[in-house]
Amino acid sequence: MNQQELIRAALEARKRSYSPYSGFQVGAALLARDGRIFTGCNIENAGYSSTICAERTAIFKAVSEGVRNFAAIAIAGGPGEGEQLQYCAPCGVCRQVMMEFCDPETFQIILGKSQEDYRQYTLKELLPLGFGPENLGKERMCDD
Repeated sequence: MNQQELIRAALEARKRSYSPYSGFQVGAALLARDGRIFTGCNIENAGYSSTICAERTAIFKAVSEGVRNFAAIAIAGGPGEGEQLQYCAPCGVCRQVMMEFCDPETFQIILGKSQEDYRQYTLKELLPLGFGPENLGKERMCDD
């Protein structure tokens, strides 16, 4: 699976966004180390704190299916139905969830405007002093 294929899956997931309040549609495609892809979209709620981001939707879907070992995530987001995409970085809560299940040194976060226009980072680059299971003397919850 290459970056372009993962971005394509995120762009498709974005089409399922439920974002009537912000109008900001986000899709994510999470690549498990076994090759499976789990997608998610942002789902808003009138009680804003009940809203969930696309990244967490994808991660929680995967974990609920017993998968806890991830290689990369592609994120595509922007306002409205059109192709007005921007580099859409994960929020702090999503980065923290990634710290629970992903190796910060190797997990790749791909921010895609299109399949050809993207930026790629490690989790450590986006969360340099992240707090994870190791800080509590625990092992990362992966199924290696």
